Amino acid sequence: MAASGNNHLALDLGAESGRAIVGTLVDRRLILKETHRFANTPLSLPAGLRWDVPRLWSEIKVGIAASACEFALESLGLDTWGVDFVLLDKDGVLLDNPCHYRDARTDGMLEEAFRRVPREQIFSQTGIQFMQINTLYQLLSMSIAKSPLLDSARTFLTMPDLFNYWLSGTACCEFTIATTTQCFDPVRRTWAYPLLEALAIPTRILPAVCEPGTSLGSLLPQVAAETSSGFIRVVAPACHDTGSAVVAIPAENKDFAWLSSGTWSILGAEVRQPVLSEKALAYNFTNEGGVFGTWRLSKNIIGLWLVQECKREWSLSYSDLTRRAAEAKPFLAVIDPDSPVFLHPGNMPEKIRKFCADTGQTVPQTEGEIVRVALESLALKYRLVLECLEELAGKHLEPLHIFGGGTKNRLLNQFSADATGRTVIAGPVEATAIGNILMQAHTLGEIDSFENARGLVRRSFEIEEYHPEKSDAWEQAFGKLKSLLA
Repeated sequence: MAASGNNHLALDLGAESGRAIVGTLVDRRLILKETHRFANTPLSLPAGLRWDVPRLWSEIKVGIAASACEFALESLGLDTWGVDFVLLDKDGVLLDNPCHYRDARTDGMLEEAFRRVPREQIFSQTGIQFMQINTLYQLLSMSIAKSPLLDSARTFLTMPDLFNYWLSGTACCEFTIATTTQCFDPVRRTWAYPLLEALAIPTRILPAVCEPGTSLGSLLPQVAAETSSGFIRVVAPACHDTGSAVVAIPAENKDFAWLSSGTWSILGAEVRQPVLSEKALAYNFTNEGGVFGTWRLSKNIIGLWLVQECKREWSLSYSDLTRRAAEAKPFLAVIDPDSPVFLHPGNMPEKIRKFCADTGQTVPQTEGEIVRVALESLALKYRLVLECLEELAGKHLEPLHIFGGGTKNRLLNQFSADATGRTVIAGPVEATAIGNILMQAHTLGEIDSFENARGLVRRSFEIEEYHPEKSDAWEQAFGKLKSLLA
């Protein structure tokens, strides 16, 4: 039996998997129950890499049905990864399965954009880190190719916005996900129309932007009937998964750094205004919208994608890979996790070996050695980004809160403490779903402030602390990373 109290369903779709998790607020604590989990496997088609949207929609409905079978649901909220999008026609029909951000269509698009609009102007109008995966460059590639989809499109929606539309019938773009696109002006808090027009990207397709925590209405009758779920309020939480996860940081002080650890690593801090300085541009940082009037000053780092791709090649479990890495010889080599050679899928072990060979370093041979090089290099990149972040924020940031699925990798957690010299607080694992649920509870009047939301997290979930172990070897490896990037 479910515990008494209000029940909220988080539909959390990640780049590798999705899950349905019900949160019940009872006795000043939050209790979670996972009701459905599924793989998110992209489609490799002749036209390129695509997301399997019909299958994701089917799994979402399975998650709702499984949850409604066990709980009386007050509300549901959905979050996903950023940057990817769909186009709808005049009747609201999906025109095509959306491209995956790792599709090669954006190769060369950064350089093409800079030929049309100077890099400095793009940053001043968007405040977003330059990555070829960004929505802006996906749209630019379609514009250059004269895609007929752009001519037929009447509405642009990001991934969570599409599912919210199918759930509630309301078509809008939630603020936190809109800011990931590099098509949004953080100062004017509207779409960056001058930039988009300069890049020949149609602005007529852009919908209204709604705030995180907006109630979109109730579950459509057809969906309610299919899932045997009845009346459920549909809430747009922070629809970007990192935006939701940051809500669930169990912080007790204000001057902390956070690290979202998963397929991507995202390292950042909370600020009250976007940071659009020359240094923020030079360091290639991003300003993404948060909740309760905050912004996320952060930087994306290719994260456990490196290990996930190695796992796919070797068919070993994550626990096996981590154990072998822990037993492997340390500091054989250092790679730049964000080198473009690691962006696309396919034979990651060989890519890591080749990077090491091309940079004149010892080439790792065994599975454990390769994964250890990847994990050590990630931790070193965290230190580099954290030092830049502190310079932009103008203050020392500690502890480093790590949340998300990557917190299960205790070896990487300890490496992160050792490399950065900071205390690491790891957890909760399901931070995204928790933050999603907390925003639903806030919308329904059950939580009145950011501070109370985080207090609820501290009372409800266990966390682990990792303390740095100083080593000259880490300093030498950090010097090697900096020389690689010089």
